[in-house]
Amino acid sequence: MNKKYVKYLSVLSLVLVLTLVLTGCAQGTTNLHAPTSGPYGFIYKWLGIPFQNLILKTAQAVGGTNAYAWGIMIISFVVRLILVPLSLNQQYKSTTQQEKMRAIQPQLKLIQEAQKKAKGPDAQQKISSLMMQVYKANNLSLTGGMGCLPLLLQMPILIGIYQAVQYSKNIGAATFLSIPLGKPSLIIAIVATVFYLVQGWMSLQIVPQEQRKQMQTMLLMSPMMTFFISMISTAALALYFLVGGVVVVIQQIITNYVVTPKIRKKTDEELAKNPVKVVVTKEMLDEMLQADGTGTTSSTTTANTSEQKAEANEIHKNIRELNKGKQNRNKR
Repeated sequence: MNKKYVKYLSVLSLVLVLTLVLTGCAQGTTNLHAPTSGPYGFIYKWLGIPFQNLILKTAQAVGGTNAYAWGIMIISFVVRLILVPLSLNQQYKSTTQQEKMRAIQPQLKLIQEAQKKAKGPDAQQKISSLMMQVYKANNLSLTGGMGCLPLLLQMPILIGIYQAVQYSKNIGAATFLSIPLGKPSLIIAIVATVFYLVQGWMSLQIVPQEQRKQMQTMLLMSPMMTFFISMISTAALALYFLVGGVVVVIQQIITNYVVTPKIRKKTDEELAKNPVKVVVTKEMLDEMLQADGTGTTSSTTTANTSEQKAEANEIHKNIRELNKGKQNRNKR
């Protein structure tokens, strides 16, 4: 399966799981009675209550009208700050891969063109396998260096904040700039989504031109997921995404202007010492295509040409023999 679709399925699966958990929690919050049994009771005991206490203590320390909202934002900022090293590490791997992809792009382009020309399934499979060989020979990952680990680590935080707000009368009734924290907020959802759109646009600026098209759809997944979850949950959870959006934009600025220039310099030095290994050539792909069907036509054409040459030689031979016979008769 194409690595791009694997990423889509991974992200969508995580979103589906989170949606089921949140909607399941919401079903039991009509009278703000916290679940005491079953899976949601277990989640509330180990995630909801600890986050509820954490938000309450942070709000008491901050004080003021918007104390609970500031408590949620401070906790969100600390959580995202803890995840920054992991995110930057994955961003480093991804950017390094993108830079190395520039060097193998000519080979990948040849493979893509051959895939379009291939007729039989066997030939298409053989040509597709060459792409894996190109990646393997040049120590490149098919996953692009990115994973779902940061999102996985955030899921307990998201569920914990959601339950803390839903099952606490104080937090649920609190407001942020007159926006109730216990209800969905279109304004906060839009602002949070905008931050992730900005981050996605910034990340495209460091991607090679030939790779941008295939990454555009993937980069829209994060803003779409942010808006969707914000609208089915509460303003408190949307605040978490908003704070996260601010952090990822700052992280992307660091990546664009600090990390990427260093990676490009390092990659150029590595490629100068260890040039790209050539696994695929045009001649090799032409031979595979000929064996697939083009070769049959080529062989037939070659055979026809040989037959024509043989016939021409036979005609010339007969003409020479006739001329020789005439010359002999003239001599007599």
